[in-house]
Amino acid sequence: MPRVAIVVDSASDLSPEDAARNGIAQVPLLVTFGSTEYRTGIDLSTERFWQMMTAPGAPFPKTAACSPGDFQAAFQTAFDAGAESIVCITVGGKLSATVKSAAIARDQMASRDIRVVDSETASYGFGLLAIMASEMAGAGVGVDEIQATIERRKGDSHLYVVLETLEYLKRGGRISAAKAAIGGILSVKPIITIEAGVVETADQPRTRSKARERLLELITGRPIERAVVLSAQAADADTFATELTARAALRSGSVPVRSIGPSVGPHVGPGAYGAVVIYRS
Repeated sequence: MPRVAIVVDSASDLSPEDAARNGIAQVPLLVTFGSTEYRTGIDLSTERFWQMMTAPGAPFPKTAACSPGDFQAAFQTAFDAGAESIVCITVGGKLSATVKSAAIARDQMASRDIRVVDSETASYGFGLLAIMASEMAGAGVGVDEIQATIERRKGDSHLYVVLETLEYLKRGGRISAAKAAIGGILSVKPIITIEAGVVETADQPRTRSKARERLLELITGRPIERAVVLSAQAADADTFATELTARAALRSGSVPVRSIGPSVGPHVGPGAYGAVVIYRS
């Protein structure tokens, strides 16, 4: 193991393959369907989550932050495996209390070198930052430089997602029922982003085709260093990845498609798609 271990929470949406390939540990957020609580990635896979989410009559899932104990367990496992320091990158603190749980766990292990970074974003918005941190750790870069680089580069990480419907924002309490109803009548396909750790509306095109074109415009406004297409069971995510690759003049096959998972999925709903990009600094 590298001297610096990288830990994230499951709101990173890192696929099990991406996490394993990069040696990144994921701490599970909690998702509750009805009276049953699941640990994302442990008791509940992304595939099973979407089956449950879209089942007729399914209760709307609720999400909750990781516990400090789960972070402590992940930290201890990393130290037991030989790590000297840990950089823990979490979902944005304005979106979840997870960063507070990570800080509590760090403070309870005060004799160990644990750095907690609030990514101020979600999904692969910090999943890609974690991969970047892991690559640095694997190259022997020290913990101070890794932490400073991630703190600096998180400003280059941007997420854009177009929603199929406003229903899930309404059900999650993000918008009013009246606004959702009006949006449905107008066939609005809102594009959401995260600015300074807060979910914002980037634009509100009225048709699917206009939303797709506007999404590409927003994403490719600057030269891209890394990109991942996000899909919440969207049928045409692979095609969108091809379009994004061409529009941004990226290397063929360099933009993977990854699923939005149980921690973020309840807020965007099925059919949503978009991308996370890290722009060149």
